[in-house]
Amino acid sequence: MVTLKEAKVGSTVRIDKINGSGAVKRRIMDMGLTKGTDIFIRKVAPLGDPVEITVRGYELSLRKADAEIIVVV
Repeated sequence: MVTLKEAKVGSTVRIDKINGSGAVKRRIMDMGLTKGTDIFIRKVAPLGDPVEITVRGYELSLRKADAEIIVVV
């Protein structure tokens, strides 16, 4: 299993699963990150936090902690 945090810059991945529960999982899903959604990893900040992605036609920055709970293929 590879998480969004571990995915390479410039690659396109698909969400397989979102680990976690409660408010954190709901907040991520409210941003449009749901199972089966394709994500393009645009760039990562120099210290690794945040990760900038393109999802559903818009750019989104995620903290490392949030990217860690998203399992991708």
